[in-house]
Amino acid sequence: MLTVKNLSARYGDFQALFDISLELQQGETVAIIGSNGAGKSTFLRSLAGLIRNAPDAIVFNGAAVGDKPANQTLSSGIALVPEGRRLFPSLSVEENLRIGAYRKRPGNWSLERIYELFPVLEKLRKRPGTALSGGQQQMVAIGRALMSNPQLLLCDEISLGLAPTTIKDIYAALPSIKADGTTVMLVEQDINQALAVSDRFYCFQEGRVSLTGKSGEVGMDQIKAAYFGV
Repeated sequence: MLTVKNLSARYGDFQALFDISLELQQGETVAIIGSNGAGKSTFLRSLAGLIRNAPDAIVFNGAAVGDKPANQTLSSGIALVPEGRRLFPSLSVEENLRIGAYRKRPGNWSLERIYELFPVLEKLRKRPGTALSGGQQQMVAIGRALMSNPQLLLCDEISLGLAPTTIKDIYAALPSIKADGTTVMLVEQDINQALAVSDRFYCFQEGRVSLTGKSGEVGMDQIKAAYFGV
């Protein structure tokens, strides 16, 4: 489904990613792990079209999309759940969800499906999106991305700042998302959480891939060495 080859990214004179190469198959859940500043969020932003690159640095379903802007990337079937949720404060929960469908991609996700996935949101649908708890806001952000009917869902630190019970509830929705045919790539600082929900992982360290493998088949000592660069 996705091939990334020699992808680099800069913020002005600062280079955040160095020749990242990886592959993702349809139906997989792949985790991107690494410490703060390792380049994980920059990588997802690149895949989502928020940071432009060479066309063939990112190939999605056989099409070169590395230089496409975010709106075209979304139309091709890649949706990002951004770090910090980024809800529209002037819109209600339901309006935040509906805006995710503005590209009108065909698919199975609808308001009804989102409310089945996260029942609490239906009860809160008329409230301002930013008037909810952190966990509820994260559910809205995930639902908004799913409303675009993506083939590939990118999740950036969806557990950040949330209570353990809330994190459990959010990750409990992942099997239902995958069962619908959605492939998932997630950035997660919590190594144990990332390995528990993923099929494979890539560890980033200072903008480079330092280790990759199947989740559960690579020793924790090896992962920690790649994570911290020691």
